[in-house]
Amino acid sequence: MDVAPAAGLDRKQIEALVRRVVYDNLPDAQLEQAAPAPRLVVNMSARHVHLNQGALDALFGAGAELTVQKALYQEGAFAAEQTVSVFGPRKQVIPNVRILGPLRDYNQVELAFTDARFLGIDAPVRLSGNLEGTPGCYLVGPVGGLELERGVIRAARHVHLNPAEAAYYGVGPGDLLRLVVEGDQGGVLEGLICRVSERERLEVHIDTDEGNAIDLVHARKVYLER
Repeated sequence: MDVAPAAGLDRKQIEALVRRVVYDNLPDAQLEQAAPAPRLVVNMSARHVHLNQGALDALFGAGAELTVQKALYQEGAFAAEQTVSVFGPRKQVIPNVRILGPLRDYNQVELAFTDARFLGIDAPVRLSGNLEGTPGCYLVGPVGGLELERGVIRAARHVHLNPAEAAYYGVGPGDLLRLVVEGDQGGVLEGLICRVSERERLEVHIDTDEGNAIDLVHARKVYLER
């Protein structure tokens, strides 16, 4: 029997809500018959830098290559051995800021609010790659320095999903989810932007200020909802 969608919800959203209610309320013996909830990973993203080849050459020497320190959760992403110092207009400096690979076709510095304030930079909240009208900074590496005219941002909180994971939550690219963190100092973070592609793995990225505010390290439970 067809049921008309409730006001304000489309069929995909209703199906996602039904799956979640069924999964959360079935006895353990029947859970295998319900669609399992995707494994959710929530990570605090510390200050870091993305560089293109030209910037890497200027900071580390012509023909420089990034050296992998450790792989990150998203496919192909890694933390490099190389770090740089970031200078702001107040001549304050944050040393040893990690470069993340692989190389990109733009340069970007991602800071938490407290980092940007310390450096004297009014960094806007943006998704990665949206750099129009953003402030710059000065980077120093072991070989040379580089002035960026733009590229300093506070990363917008977001969640990576592949299409199957997006279907589970009833969302598409650019839709918003909320992260609920249960714990002694837990809370709710609104407005996580959905980034959906075949290469993504379900992971929430928030910055260190946000993660510390909700005491993510000691959370008892985390989950996503519309």
